[in-house]
Amino acid sequence: MKIPFVYNLRSVTQRPVSTALTALGIGLVVAVFVAMLALANGFIAALTKTGSADNVLLLRRGSDSELSSGIPREAINIIGASPHIATGADGRPLMSPETYIVINIPRIGGDAFAVANVVARGVSDKAFEVRRNIKIIEGRRFTSGQSEICVGAKLAGRFNNVNVGDVLRFSNRDWKVVCRFTADGSSFESEIWGENEQFQGVFRGNVFQDVAFRLKDPAGFEEAKRAFLADQRLQVDAHRESDFYADQSQLLGNILRFLAIMITSIMAVGAVFGAVNTMYAAVSSRTPEIAVLLTLGFPPRSVLASFLAESAVIAFIGGIIGCLLALPINGVVTSTTNWASFSEIAFAFRVTPQLLAAGLLFAVVMGLVGGFFPARRASRLPVIEALR
Repeated sequence: MKIPFVYNLRSVTQRPVSTALTALGIGLVVAVFVAMLALANGFIAALTKTGSADNVLLLRRGSDSELSSGIPREAINIIGASPHIATGADGRPLMSPETYIVINIPRIGGDAFAVANVVARGVSDKAFEVRRNIKIIEGRRFTSGQSEICVGAKLAGRFNNVNVGDVLRFSNRDWKVVCRFTADGSSFESEIWGENEQFQGVFRGNVFQDVAFRLKDPAGFEEAKRAFLADQRLQVDAHRESDFYADQSQLLGNILRFLAIMITSIMAVGAVFGAVNTMYAAVSSRTPEIAVLLTLGFPPRSVLASFLAESAVIAFIGGIIGCLLALPINGVVTSTTNWASFSEIAFAFRVTPQLLAAGLLFAVVMGLVGGFFPARRASRLPVIEALR
């Protein structure tokens, strides 16, 4: 025979202050848990969205990042002749040899030393077709042969001289900002783009860092990879672009998840003790009720389950409070250092339904852990002693 669940719901309302404080404590832990994981989710999503499954990224053989790669100019024509590369409406291969460097630009409102590392990517005129998630939202594309640049949308409001019409100075040269673009929230929005020939002359001499191209057959990646690997003139490795950028996010993403678990675990200890105190108080104040329940024939396991359910209800309420506290950070833009390139990347907190469900589950687990020992004590109360 089970104790009706409505009994527990009514009991929760009999101690409004202690119940509210316990639920709030659990809610704060859940809010931090969700916020930390939303930070990790946002960073991983930004890099994962950067690549396309239809694109291939060629790097120097053995390189694990664009920054450490180098492909000589004479290899570009060999790569462009590959039958695995799609062609555009003009018959030219959808391919973009790219320079990739990290520059320092000043932050808004900072002094001369308030600078940050930002990626400057030199691309060909085909880059906007190869990377289909790029959308110009203000201005126009840069003109070939000119010192013109396009800036990612997430640079605006964080750095000086990055609005359309401004002149940004780096590497002892003035660059006119002619457009601003979005890229579906990917890391491209934290970059500066210019013509590869202009950037190469200033930064990298006669070497490109990578070559991005669209696959003629999206299912033919493995065949294309084998062909480039077999060509000893090139000495390049082929990576599916989506997989490459997803791998770049793993290290920092795992660290952020680890920190989320560590911080919330420490906070959870306090929340669990709060639940323990609340439930012990409930057992002490309702000792005669528990004796009556046992006298009426309810078995000890029903009493145990009843008090565990009550603790879970309080924790679930706390979980809802925590999720509501964490929801406003969804979409809030922050930034961190991408350890693969040592440059700053801006991204938005990403609170997902799965993350909210995990927060609620975490809250219920805290409630069950905190309520177990008081519930066991209630189920083991001697009936005669309790009635007295």
